[in-house]
Amino acid sequence: MKETPAKPAVKKAVAKKAVARKAATRTAEKTAAARTAVEKAPVKKSATAKKATTKTAAAKTAAKTTAKTSVKKAAPARKPEPRVAMVRRARRINRELAELYPYAHPELDFTNPFELLVATVLSAQTTDLRVNQTTPRLFAACPTPEDMAAIPPEQLEELIRPTGFFRAKAKSLIGLSTALRDRFGGEVPGRLEDLVTLPGVGRKTANVVLGNAFGVPGITVDTHFGRLARRFGWTTAQDAEKVEADVAEIFPKSEWTMLSHRVVFHGRRVCHSRKPACGACPIAPLCPSYGEGETDPEKAKKLLKYELGGQPGQRLKPPADYPGQPARPLAAS
Repeated sequence: MKETPAKPAVKKAVAKKAVARKAATRTAEKTAAARTAVEKAPVKKSATAKKATTKTAAAKTAAKTTAKTSVKKAAPARKPEPRVAMVRRARRINRELAELYPYAHPELDFTNPFELLVATVLSAQTTDLRVNQTTPRLFAACPTPEDMAAIPPEQLEELIRPTGFFRAKAKSLIGLSTALRDRFGGEVPGRLEDLVTLPGVGRKTANVVLGNAFGVPGITVDTHFGRLARRFGWTTAQDAEKVEADVAEIFPKSEWTMLSHRVVFHGRRVCHSRKPACGACPIAPLCPSYGEGETDPEKAKKLLKYELGGQPGQRLKPPADYPGQPARPLAAS
């Protein structure tokens, strides 16, 4: 029997099996690759998710920080206060300040209305202390309006140089001295409407002179008075004349001059502009702005100035009842 014809069929079968093996191998490789991809995919997604989560957390933290900062910067909202309650509280604050500063006084050295007028003009943009250290030489050279009107501008500028802005101030002093000599017989007038016509003299200066040299009540709105009047809730105005008008409606006229001294004293010693000593303030329970400054009593005590802080005052020649030390002359400061 011949078996040769069966060989081609065997070859075909073998070839088919080989093709099948290759196909199976390819399928297995594809399956393995797919599995690998599936296994790796979650890792990639997890890393991306982590980045997204980190960004979200950072954004939330930034938002919280911004919110906290905004809360810090925002001024605390004040509840509306009935006017009657505000007036009662304001007058009580005045009584408390009177007990705290029974020795309150103008902190410029002067012996007559002319010296007070000149010293008040010089006090713009500087301290009363620096004015008091400067005026002894000035008044020795120019004791009267006639003397000051006749002095050469350069000489006057040199005398008042320590007070700053000495050229503009010298021009005002010569102008007002000339006006006093020519229009008022060398005397300082005792009326507001006359005083404000003098060069360099506004309502604040006029009220200082009227209240302390002539006994005419007036409210002196300087930087300290305006700041405290707003902190106490007596006014919301920034304009000095509006502050004066608002405060004048709260207090009797007889209190105006001494009220000015007490508030200015408190502003210089306790209720400072940048960091009020709230924790050492005797009128803190009456103040709607309590908490704007240092509330820790020990830390607040360190912020007190002048006689309350054991330091010299602003006058070289303070009144006899002043409990602190006199200021030192310019050469010794």
